[in-house]
Parts: sequence; structure tokens; C-alpha cells
Amino acid sequence: MARRLNASAPDFESAFDALLNAKREQDEDVAMAVRAIIADVRARGDAALIELTERFDRVKLASLRLSVAEIDAAEDQCSKEALKALDVAAKRIETYHRRQLPKDDSFIDETGATLGWRWKPLDSVGLYVPGGTASYPSSVLMNAVPARVAGVARIAMVTPASGGKVNPLVLAAAKRAGVSEMYRIGGAQ
Repeated sequence: MARRLNASAPDFESAFDALLNAKREQDEDVAMAVRAIIADVRARGDAALIELTERFDRVKLASLRLSVAEIDAAEDQCSKEALKALDVAAKRIETYHRRQLPKDDSFIDETGATLGWRWKPLDSVGLYVPGGTASYPSSVLMNAVPARVAGVARIAMVTPASGGKVNPLVLAAAKRAGVSEMYRIGGAQ
């Protein structure tokens, strides 16, 4: 159990110093494990992703990518009130971010040179949406809608399949936000 530090305790200074200088072998162990997972995925691709998802999430997946039919079926599980709330939130987020879009500009300076700038969206973005008890459809909207407004062509989302299922509201939010690819996977892999 972690020791709580009391700033008024006579040994606070030494306890705080010990905390700051504590060795972080555990952090390095985690970093090494993550590096090994990433190396495995690079080497073996989807096969590694499926195997690691089974190992860590205890879910045996036939495929990583969610089909349109699965996304539609998940949306059908959501209440009309929840879907309406997602629609309202998505519209408000879009309205807000449309006002933030930068404007291209060009001008001719005193020497006759044309100067300026133009803004272009990224070609693609990836979103990680937590699953389980930290599964928030709002996080999908607040990340994917601005990307869509900016003109990003490919928006891919990954979210763990906790207990073999993805939160239906997360998928409904992703559909409304313009996410073009949805995958049921999480963790370091």
C-alpha cells in the first residue's frame, strides 16, 4: 500500500525526497513490455493483434474491423433519446469547430513578391477510445468531429471490445462523427 505524505509531518522532507528518488524499475518493465508488443505487431501484423487481444482482453476475434452491419446493429441497441443527444452534441461541436477553421491568405509585399499561407488537413488521423467503464461517446465526438470539419479524409478509431463487445453508443457516436474505420482493439497492441 502506498504511503501518504503529510506535509506537516516531521519526516515529510525525507519521505518526499525518497519518493522523488525512488527507482522506477516497474516503469521500465512496463516500457520494455510495450516495446516487445509493438515489435511483435510490426513483425506479425493482424495475427499478432488478434493473438494479443485474446491474451490481454480474453476476447477471440474473427476480425478486427467492425462491419457496417455490426455498427448499424449497435446503433439499433441505443435508445432514441441517447441518439438524439448524440446528434445535438455532434451538431454543437461541429458548429464550434467550423468557426475555428483557419483561412488561407496571400498578399503581394512591397517588393512585388507574393507571400501567403494555406491550410491543409492531415490525410488521416487515428483515435483511441477507451472501453469498459471509461467508455465515453463524447470523447469520440470531441475528437472525430473536429477532424472531419478540418477535412481529414480518413478517420480511424480503435476501442477495446470489453467482454467481447464495444459500447453501442461509442459506435453510434463514431458513425455520426464521420469515423471511416472502426476497430475493436485496445491496449499497447
